[in-house]
Formats: sequence, C-alpha cells, structure tokens
Amino acid sequence: MGAGDVVLMGPPGSGKGTQARLLVRSGWVHLATGDLFREHVRRGTPLGELAARHMSKGEYVPDDVTVEMVRERVASLAPDDRVVFDGFPRTLPQAEALDGLLAAYGRRVAHAVVIDVPHDELVRRLTLRGEGRPDDAPDVIRRRLDVYEDQTRPVVGHYERAGALARIEGIGGVEDIARRVAGAIA
Repeated sequence: MGAGDVVLMGPPGSGKGTQARLLVRSGWVHLATGDLFREHVRRGTPLGELAARHMSKGEYVPDDVTVEMVRERVASLAPDDRVVFDGFPRTLPQAEALDGLLAAYGRRVAHAVVIDVPHDELVRRLTLRGEGRPDDAPDVIRRRLDVYEDQTRPVVGHYERAGALARIEGIGGVEDIARRVAGAIA
C-alpha cells in the first residue's frame, strides 16, 4: 500500500475545506463530499435528489448514498494520487465503509486530522459566511453542530483506536493552521 490518504475532520466552520484546498496546491486530490453532493444535485442524478432532501434540512446525507458517491470518485483516481477527504467520513459506518473501499484499491487512511475550534467561534464563522448558503441559516447552523456532535464524534474514536488521529488547534491565521496540518500529516 502507498503512503496513505488523509481525512480532515472538524465541525462545520472549522476550516476543513480551506485547509484541504491548501493541500491541493501541493499535489493532493481534494475529495469533498459537499462538492460531490452539489455536483449530483446540479446534474439531477437520483443520488443528488436523495442528497438534496437531507441537505436542505441540515441533516447528513444517508451513508449508502454518500459512500456510493465516494466509491465512484475513488475508482477514478490514479494509484499514486494522494487524497485529502473533506467532509467524509462523518459517521462510524462511513469510516468503516471507507476503510474497506480504500483497501479494495490498495489505499488506506494514514492520518485523520481533527481541527478543534470552540463552539462560539464556529457559530460566529458560520453566521458571517452564511450569505447565500441555505445550510448556513441560524437554525440550520445549530442543527449541523448538533448532528456533528452526535454522529461524528465516534469517527474520531475510530481513528484514535487505529493510531491515525491527530488533533490541531483551529484558531489563528489560515497559514498557521496549515502549518499545523502539515506537521500532523508529515
């Protein structure tokens, strides 16, 4: 197996997408489930229609729908592509499915990096960015943070047990946080 892929984790507003995009600059492939969902919705695929129903309520898209979208994307990768997963896995069944899916392609999660940000700062960030995104409305923000706590925390434990977990502080400048991410995946 190769050096391995990276999972970026953290609650909504923690900066996962920003950090993933910075890794892309150094040659990583960005696999963001949010982008996959929006692309499927835009194309009107059956998977996209299912995803849209849940996204509009601030709920996670069902695991089977998400995993199938990720499977399609992973199948298109070159063996030496280094992938940063952003927004996936979000549930323990997704993490377990990802382990199996990657193994089928000779890949593995080498590092899972959790970007820790205090709750009040998350709400502030999401409220500021909330112009134009229906999933950043105040009631949906609260729901998204609650869902993260309920469903994603077990994923942190999964990667901790696997010896792949690193926690970094998500407060500071974008470049400061990028240095912390780089140190965690070195």
